[in-house]
Amino acid sequence: MPSTPEINPALVNWNGLHGLPRFDALNDGDFAPAFDAALVLHEREIDAIADNPDAPTFDNTVVALELAGDELSRVSSLFWNRAGAHTNDTIQALERDISPKMSRHYSKIGMNAALFKRIDTLWEGRDSLGLTLEQTRVLERHWKGFVKSGAKLEKAEQEKLAGINEQLAGLGTQFGQNVLADEKGWALVLSDETDLAGIPEFLKDAMAAAARERGDDGKFAVTLSRSIIEPFLTFSERRDLREQAFKAWVARGENDGPSDNRGIIAKLLSLRQEMAALLGYGNFAELKLDNTMAKTPEAVNDLLKQVWAKAVKRAGEEEADIASLIAEEGKNHEVMPWDWRHYSEKIRARKFNFSEAELKPYLQIEKIIDACFDVAGRLFGIHAVEKKGIAAYHPDVRVFEIRDREDRLVALFLGDYFARGSKRSGAWMSSFQSQHKLPMKNGASGELPIIYNVCNFAKPAEGKPALLSLDDARTLFHEFGHALHGMLSNVTYPSVSGTGVSRDFVELPSQLYEHWLTVPEILKQYAVHFETGEPMPEALLDKVLAARSFNAGFNTVEFTSSALVDMAFHTRETVEDPMAVQGEVLAELGMPKSMVMRHASPHFQHIFSGGYSAGYYSYMWSEVLDADAFSAFEETGDAFNGDVASKLREHIYSSGGSVDPEDAYRAFRGKLPSPDAMLVKRGLATFEELSGSDG
Repeated sequence: MPSTPEINPALVNWNGLHGLPRFDALNDGDFAPAFDAALVLHEREIDAIADNPDAPTFDNTVVALELAGDELSRVSSLFWNRAGAHTNDTIQALERDISPKMSRHYSKIGMNAALFKRIDTLWEGRDSLGLTLEQTRVLERHWKGFVKSGAKLEKAEQEKLAGINEQLAGLGTQFGQNVLADEKGWALVLSDETDLAGIPEFLKDAMAAAARERGDDGKFAVTLSRSIIEPFLTFSERRDLREQAFKAWVARGENDGPSDNRGIIAKLLSLRQEMAALLGYGNFAELKLDNTMAKTPEAVNDLLKQVWAKAVKRAGEEEADIASLIAEEGKNHEVMPWDWRHYSEKIRARKFNFSEAELKPYLQIEKIIDACFDVAGRLFGIHAVEKKGIAAYHPDVRVFEIRDREDRLVALFLGDYFARGSKRSGAWMSSFQSQHKLPMKNGASGELPIIYNVCNFAKPAEGKPALLSLDDARTLFHEFGHALHGMLSNVTYPSVSGTGVSRDFVELPSQLYEHWLTVPEILKQYAVHFETGEPMPEALLDKVLAARSFNAGFNTVEFTSSALVDMAFHTRETVEDPMAVQGEVLAELGMPKSMVMRHASPHFQHIFSGGYSAGYYSYMWSEVLDADAFSAFEETGDAFNGDVASKLREHIYSSGGSVDPEDAYRAFRGKLPSPDAMLVKRGLATFEELSGSDG
């Protein structure tokens, strides 16, 4: 056996608060030798399972696989957290090295003939094994994973597939690093008061803080962080500056330099198609959708195109309103993408008599975090206790115990809320440790979930509160919904814990949780003015609720166009020029000139470096479920109905992947939904219109 280098004990023996990693005992230089050692340890465990002379059983094969690689899992979770949320040149260099190395490692496991023979024997004889439903699901997951890793292929084809996976891993890493480089490398630094026309105080504070971080004290920086660029595009009266900032924002990954992603996209798509063909699928989308609720690309496109027709019609009406306002101001330019947010905000202020700037003082981050916890308490009987002075992976990160009604520890939760140059854009949930009940090598019975949320809200100036937009507040609720999916997990096996569900089901707990942000009693309690402490006035609250579906056409066109381009990329046999395909799809759809995709292909991290390839549609698929799921509460007249909440916890938030998602949803709701509630929620149709149509 090869020798294994030393691993910093803090990487694998987590002895901080309730088993939290000791982040203050870790160094960037620890990771490379730790990966080398952990990979060797995992390989030995795999060989021991594969070469076991005893006949395969669920325990000596499947359970053994579930527990194998604990050291590698711990090193990996700490490293990928660092790579996404607090990276640097050292971490990025290792990321480029370790991504293909990990791919090679897992390809070797997936193509281990002796190991697959044991799994295949169990799968073929599963009906005689007396397995529980969860055990059957776990066995199926392992069996399908091996098959999709090439276990049934000939040796030459296996080696070809392993090479493809290795290349894909390296290219995906480079894609994400290129986007981050473009985001870090661009800023529009302003100093003249005329450049700040229309900018409200909260945004000036955020821009001043961003400028200070870049070494431009006393100035104001527009960065490509969504928490700054979007409000700048909304409030700035300087159309020339809006255009400049917007073009930089949409050009990430498309800059004719070392960070240009267009060539990487073409390679990624070619390799994915080659992989699908090797595994016997017509295209990559068929491969990815094989184990989802949607099941086929046709089902996905049917939903997206049904929504597109209604969305583009509504967007046309919205654009006409914007054009009228531009003319009313005495200007004669056409509506362009850098105009949309600016003028739609003016229309909203006029139509509903409030603006985002008026709303923000009532949306303090501290209060919205409290609201997240309170909703979880009302629905699921849990509460959060913040633990001050606990070192995390960055000084901004906060640590919370999550406890139940009897004050028993349920989970640890870490909140990382503010943007910084070392963090990739967007918002996400992940885990250092997932819940399960299996006995561990150290004698412990199961593991406590350790879950974290990462967001990119603008950090306020020293001594000032962090104020959120309504979209920011929804994002915070959304990611905490994902966190609850991990923290409330109640399964036996790690592979089906928490968010270990199909891609088009995983967004249900997060998108559903967003609904409680705008429940009136929550807004009344937590939307309080940061200076006076006064609750949001009833009249303003009513306007906020009335405006929930404002700009529905714009928002839906932005999303749906991105999802349709994703499906086009992954259903074609060849894509020689991805940008030409993107343009072709948008032209066929009749994409308005005044709008762009939410994520243009060169910075579409969801599908090229984030695991949502042929899966961006899943946000909308889950939205069909979440709109119907919240209706279960509305039908009782109580947004916190105890019986409905109990079923929601049992069947949606706690069951993980231990149950088929369709069965889980039926157990909660009694039926599967149609898209109608989602279309109404988005403001694209009324129930009367839908009931009167043929569709």
